[in-house]
Amino acid sequence: MVLRGVGWVVLAVEVAAALIIAGAVAEAAWRVLALLRLRSGQGRDAAKQAARLHLARWLMVALEFTLAADILRTVVAPSWDDIGQLAAIATLRTVLNLFLEREIDQAAKKEGASGEAAARGPGGATPA
Repeated sequence: MVLRGVGWVVLAVEVAAALIIAGAVAEAAWRVLALLRLRSGQGRDAAKQAARLHLARWLMVALEFTLAADILRTVVAPSWDDIGQLAAIATLRTVLNLFLEREIDQAAKKEGASGEAAARGPGGATPA
């Protein structure tokens, strides 16, 4: 009885992850299509980076959902093989998540620095 219930929860979590990915990809595709209308330049590059990072954030959420599903699946009837596979999957997803998060943080810092430079105005002076 419990095994069947956990199986349904795992399925629901995996479906949620798939829906998150599908929605994120659809939104990213929409943003890219909007980018095609922009002329080349700094605004287009910033919009491209924003679309890319937005997709990365949603993929990080989906990775967390799939990891949760794998943990639930392993908790039900763990064998040493299942535990080893979960450890490998968790490690790979954690590393991927770490790199995505680091890239997002670097882009946010870069965006913040460029925003501060623009606020200072020409010659680095703060506008009055």
